[in-house]
Amino acid sequence: MRQYELVERVKSYDPNADEVALNRAYTFALKVHGSQKRESGEAFFSHPVAVAAILTDYKLDSATIMAALLHDTVEDTAASYEDIAALFGDDVALLVQGVTKLDKLQVKSEASKQAENFQKFVLAISEDIRVLLIKLADRLHNMRTLGVRKPEKRIKVARETMEIYVPLAERIGMQNLKDQLEDWSFKFLHPEAYESIQTRLNFLKKQGKDQVSQIMEQLHKDIAEHHIKGEITGREKRPYSIWRKMQKQNIAFEQVCDVMAFRIVVDTVEECYKTLGTINTKYPMIPGRYKDFISTPKPNGYRSLHTGVIGPLNQRIEVQIRTHEMHQVAEYGLAAHWEYKQGQHRDGKQYRWLRELLDLMKHCADPNDFLEHSKIAMYQDQVFCFSPKGDLITLPKGATPIDFAYAVHSRVGDSCVGVKINGKIKPLRTSLQNGDQVEILTAKNQTPSPEWERIAVTAKAKANIRRFLRIQKRNQYIETAKNQFNTTCKDYGLTWSEKDLVPFLAQYKAETTDDLLASIGEGLTPFTEVFHLIHPSQKLLLKRAINFFKKAKTEHGADKNMPVTGLVSGISLSFAKCCHPVPGDKIVGIVTTGKGVAIHTQDCPVLQKFADEPERWLDVAWNESAIKDKRMTVRIKVGLEDTPNALTELLNIMTKHNVSVSNFNTLNRSEGWSEVYFDIEVKDSDHLDVLLQAVRAYKKVSFAQRVRGL
Repeated sequence: MRQYELVERVKSYDPNADEVALNRAYTFALKVHGSQKRESGEAFFSHPVAVAAILTDYKLDSATIMAALLHDTVEDTAASYEDIAALFGDDVALLVQGVTKLDKLQVKSEASKQAENFQKFVLAISEDIRVLLIKLADRLHNMRTLGVRKPEKRIKVARETMEIYVPLAERIGMQNLKDQLEDWSFKFLHPEAYESIQTRLNFLKKQGKDQVSQIMEQLHKDIAEHHIKGEITGREKRPYSIWRKMQKQNIAFEQVCDVMAFRIVVDTVEECYKTLGTINTKYPMIPGRYKDFISTPKPNGYRSLHTGVIGPLNQRIEVQIRTHEMHQVAEYGLAAHWEYKQGQHRDGKQYRWLRELLDLMKHCADPNDFLEHSKIAMYQDQVFCFSPKGDLITLPKGATPIDFAYAVHSRVGDSCVGVKINGKIKPLRTSLQNGDQVEILTAKNQTPSPEWERIAVTAKAKANIRRFLRIQKRNQYIETAKNQFNTTCKDYGLTWSEKDLVPFLAQYKAETTDDLLASIGEGLTPFTEVFHLIHPSQKLLLKRAINFFKKAKTEHGADKNMPVTGLVSGISLSFAKCCHPVPGDKIVGIVTTGKGVAIHTQDCPVLQKFADEPERWLDVAWNESAIKDKRMTVRIKVGLEDTPNALTELLNIMTKHNVSVSNFNTLNRSEGWSEVYFDIEVKDSDHLDVLLQAVRAYKKVSFAQRVRGL
């Protein structure tokens, strides 16, 4: 697009635009980009001009258009932020800086950094939402020219576009831009499906090119009979929307009958409902296709009536009915708002969905969790529920009262004990429906249950529950470590306090004593190592224990009644709970400070802690005569389908194989499966192998394996 054409397009919708500044921005960008080329061989300057042209379609203010022209200058040329600020003002310079930061992140990012980059992306667009508008236009032009890139790069960019940029465009109501991003992504992710649908659409277009005009003419007559004036347009549905419907309903293209959609734009809300009545009265309505987004708008502000009917020419069609104002918002989204054009509300924090993402960021310790939850939060069908006071709460389809409680406030969610739906007590796992009135019952001493994470649907609820459980687990680890110190010090007549840990915080990369205690309690930092740093003299106790063992072995010889050989009577023997050794395993003995010996499997991960203390290692073996009729405890982990009777049937299998279960616990649940840990008693490793094979053969088991290192 030439310079004068771009300026004229801006002036056509904003007569007060600074024509001189627009010309200067165009000329400056052209000059600094100079002879730079894109991968396609085109002049690089063609890209920022195209981005600016896309934004003029949405009638953006002149500062945004100038920033679009300049958005690559700081990153790819010798121009600096100070140059942009001096020539075009702070407003434009800050926009360019915001987009430049995002470009740098994406150029330098690896797959492992994507989550952190998305966090920074959210922060950038929260400062000025126009950064997102420029970035969406930038992505759209890049998608249009993506064909010159390598196949693996095309797939990576298309997937990122579909997962992040498409839902963001939908969130700010940029429907047309969203549709284009979806279709381009679809074209590169599923090229064969795209070509097949596009070919079919082109064929139908030629075959029925008169049908659209005939249907529009009949719809005009229908509403005119009821004295309604409206503008009617017709269009075919886009390739991606057709493909998505085919996938969702598992149907062939020929079964997607309503590939045509018609829009009726009228003057008032009253005429919207009058038009709806006219259409639904004259033509058979398709069940389940009516949606009222006027009384309950979408979170992005979209308002319209949708209905599906068997319309003129006996064609299944979709009809959208809205006012002119609603149509502006539907077409231009964020850019349609008068307040924005007046320069107000440029930060993104007034948008609830963006506030929720910022709030989500506070509760997610792991950036990968944030990225996962953000995708969940942005891709959702909604249900609309009401509080007892009549406040509207928008939630994703399938949401439960737990989600509703956290949508009200995190404190309400944490203290939730029950719910009344439409005045009746209901279980917390109940799926909410459109129009439900929800009253959350709370109690001061209530805390979130681990089960809630499986029940909750929204990212906000899941993040808050995980945060609480993470803090709770951390506190448990701290208490475990404290108990270790208290018990050990009591055994040796010593004392300790948390202050004793302070000198060693830097050594273990801990900021506080609680951090170090939590690491010890979780087993990430060896307790004995830290204990000996506080009480170095205790290393002498270990030497004494080793000397005692060697002396006793020399004086007394082996004890034939012990389950392992290589030890002597008088030695305290234990089997390590970290690896649960059983006969048949290769084993090793480790001398402890209490003059005892702990038996580990030779592949136990805990043995790494003793790698620098070879004097503590003892050569031991199983005493087959002593363990002939004994059973040993071992731990296994099983992936079990989360269905009724599955656990009972699995326990029956274990019983049939002469295995006793002393304990079991479910730790992780997701998508219909559970991880169940069993402590079982077996004769030896062969007995264990036979059992594992039988368990794996059970149709409701996805995996079964022995657990070591816990």
